[in-house]
Amino acid sequence: MAEPQRIVIVGSGLAGATAAGALRDRGFGGRITVLGTELHRPYELPALSKDVLLGKAAEPAWVHETSFYSDNEIDLQLGVSALELRPGDHALVDSNGAVRTYDRLLLATGSRPRVLPGAQGHVLRTLDDSHALRSALREDRHVLVIGAGWIGCEVAAAARGHGCRVTVVDPLAEPLVRVLGPEVGAMFRRLHESHGVEFRLGTGVARFSPSGVVLGNGDELLADVVVLAVGAAPRLELAETAGLDLAAGGVAVDATLRTSAPDVFAAGDIAAHDHPRYGHRVRVEHWANAKDQGTHVAGSLLGLDEPYQKSPYFFTDQYDLGMEYRGLAGPDDELVVRGELESRQFIAFWLRDGRLRAAMNVNVWDHGTALQALVDAQATVTPTQLREADLGSLA
Repeated sequence: MAEPQRIVIVGSGLAGATAAGALRDRGFGGRITVLGTELHRPYELPALSKDVLLGKAAEPAWVHETSFYSDNEIDLQLGVSALELRPGDHALVDSNGAVRTYDRLLLATGSRPRVLPGAQGHVLRTLDDSHALRSALREDRHVLVIGAGWIGCEVAAAARGHGCRVTVVDPLAEPLVRVLGPEVGAMFRRLHESHGVEFRLGTGVARFSPSGVVLGNGDELLADVVVLAVGAAPRLELAETAGLDLAAGGVAVDATLRTSAPDVFAAGDIAAHDHPRYGHRVRVEHWANAKDQGTHVAGSLLGLDEPYQKSPYFFTDQYDLGMEYRGLAGPDDELVVRGELESRQFIAFWLRDGRLRAAMNVNVWDHGTALQALVDAQATVTPTQLREADLGSLA
């Protein structure tokens, strides 16, 4: 496979910007064009629901310094979107009407917030979203958060940090239950309740009103600020109209992040990756996945045939609780806890058929390397070993 001379990256988020930098790090001397719909240069998302929303920082972490792109001859086109991908012609049409030809192309279009029919309120996906929501979080306000996932819980914590009254609505029985299961989800609920958050669980939103929402059980909740935190939808329109294979809610890519179209790759939120570690497609909408896949796909764009094998990783900070999660488990996997949930200082493990699928350390910071090794190996371990044995020796 000949080395490309022209690489186009669609998406100026973390995956796309990281891939551009990694291409230069690998010595690629050809042309790199990055198209991004936002007017801000590429930045990382975690701070938007944490330090920026809390008012501890005015800006997120930028992927690169402003001068990086010009210094490295990366053509960063902000405020420009891709309208049409023509894989057979190796061409892309952008919102300025330009037809851009490429030797290799990376789709890193990310996700957009999901919305509910008739919804009125804030979403949180961009830096501008975070600034707008931060301006609305004032001490005299009642904030209604629709959705008790990661973004919903982090927004609730930030709103309480600003002195707002907070109510969280979710049709499921506990926060985060789809990821962490009912026991750990209940621990997060009690954490928020101890900080004054009210939950309305087991019922969804029937309709929105000018002053709040009406729930499925008929109750009306009045609010000054409504936040929609009901998940994100991958931006697949470009891939779909181009005829690329889709699977598992995303763009189907092989182990190296190559799509079904010649010379087209995908990374980040949209990539439904044929993961060699798990034996099935995995699509992850987290910071580390975007960053790590962006770094890896640079090699694939240059002709390397190495599989991407990293385990999913994400983290959260809510009040005085910090957490890291590694691996990929389901809520029905066997939960093993080292320590006490109520202490909010413990390690949780998830087992399936005697093999470790995931681990989560909560306010425990000494075992990250061992936990990563155990999860990557999908180690065969017993609950007793996980509760009592030295984790470094198990790894």
